[in-house]
Amino acid sequence: MASLAPDVSRARRLVVKIGSALLVDRTDGLRRAWLAALAEDVAAAKARGADVILVSSGSIALGRRTLSLPDGALSLEQSQAAAAVGQIRLARAYEEVLAPHGLTAGQVLVTLEDTEDRRRYLNSRATLEVLLSLGVVPIVNENDTVATDEIRFGDNDRLAAQIAVTIGADQLVLLSDVDGFYSDNPKVNSEAYRFDIVDKITTEIEAMAGDPVSGLSKGGMKTKLLAAKTAVAGGCAMAITEGSVMRPLKALAGGAACTWFLAEDSPQLARKRWIGAMKPRGEIRLDAGAVAALGAGKSLLPAGVTAVSGRFGRGDPVAILGPDGAALAKGLVRYSAEEAAAIAGRRSGDIAAILGYAGRGPLVHRDDMAL
Repeated sequence: MASLAPDVSRARRLVVKIGSALLVDRTDGLRRAWLAALAEDVAAAKARGADVILVSSGSIALGRRTLSLPDGALSLEQSQAAAAVGQIRLARAYEEVLAPHGLTAGQVLVTLEDTEDRRRYLNSRATLEVLLSLGVVPIVNENDTVATDEIRFGDNDRLAAQIAVTIGADQLVLLSDVDGFYSDNPKVNSEAYRFDIVDKITTEIEAMAGDPVSGLSKGGMKTKLLAAKTAVAGGCAMAITEGSVMRPLKALAGGAACTWFLAEDSPQLARKRWIGAMKPRGEIRLDAGAVAALGAGKSLLPAGVTAVSGRFGRGDPVAILGPDGAALAKGLVRYSAEEAAAIAGRRSGDIAAILGYAGRGPLVHRDDMAL
């Protein structure tokens, strides 16, 4: 039985990646009419209750045009200068096209380090969650003004996949200059065929990935396949579709050509599996009341903690034990070992007085816990 393709119009939390070649024309600059049409798609998704996050390239392309930098490869310093100028223009453009729909744009700049370091990962996740809860449309881009080659994603395909996994998106759409994943580069091989659905990324599929075909975009099929592997492992289905048409998300929902990579699990189950596979850096022992609360799906509060051991920082994995020392769960802790020990057994309202600053809520949030 053939697998069914996901329906983008039913996405609960949607991440959309926009490439430079779609957003910026070499001659005319920003494709404002296209961007305004994309804003209609975003507004439609928001109106049906979906969260939408846009991962947008284009800051360097806009900045280099403003600064009259030459075509071809730029030095790191030139790229950072172009990004510094282009980011302002890019953010303003999104603000202007979303405002007529009553939507607020928020700029979020990240580096590879922000997702690899667990403390920064939790900070990024918390910021995005708050923005979404307030109805904001986050516009995410790599922080090209400060990122060096060693801490770069290098392409927004992989960044978009990491953001999708970070915030538990169920669908990721890469708006590209091609209409899907092909057996070979269709621009050089007329016999290349497109996959409608990829159930599993095999070594044969990986061998088919080619190189970039656009002069503006860095994202070839190799990077898109890497993005797909990250997304599907994190419970997020991913589509590659041709994005230059007006209202590309509406076109995708209407049956436009694309390739869907199917998720292995739901975002929630994938996240729990990821946490469960981590090696704990400490232990937190609970009383019977806290054990019952966890069993009822609650977060772990400091009041139910009887002992803390190990050396861990905020965002590190810890083992959560029952009164008899039996392992109950693993979770990403929101406090350091010293802080956790200081507030163990105390009520949440006492945290600020004990630590000297407002607490971060639960010791381990239920979303960051694998029972």
